[in-house]
Amino acid sequence: MSPAGAGILLHGICYDFFFVTGQIYIDRKAPLNLRASAQGVITFITYGIGMFLGSWLSGAVVNHYALPTAQGALTYDWRAIWLFSGSASVIVLLLFLLSFSDKQTDAVEPFPAAEEASLQI
Repeated sequence: MSPAGAGILLHGICYDFFFVTGQIYIDRKAPLNLRASAQGVITFITYGIGMFLGSWLSGAVVNHYALPTAQGALTYDWRAIWLFSGSASVIVLLLFLLSFSDKQTDAVEPFPAAEEASLQI
């Protein structure tokens, strides 16, 4: 498999396990009357704030590992760049594993099932 093919495969796995799973989880946990708002907030956090901070941080890391050549051009220490990214991912994974809890609660839906059924067209 080519590096590009491996990158596409990795991107698909990351997308499924982060974005899609997160949206399914939010949909399952949010009360019925707040589901659309909760989906909007998670989208804003991941696609808005998350991508802004990720782009900013990745640019800072790449600039940090830029190495000048004898001709005055720049080359990059890609190994260090990817080690930084990989290490940051492992740290985030460990923080997630230590802090996430999916314990069931006795949440009450905002509408009883009978009223909800009568509201559907």
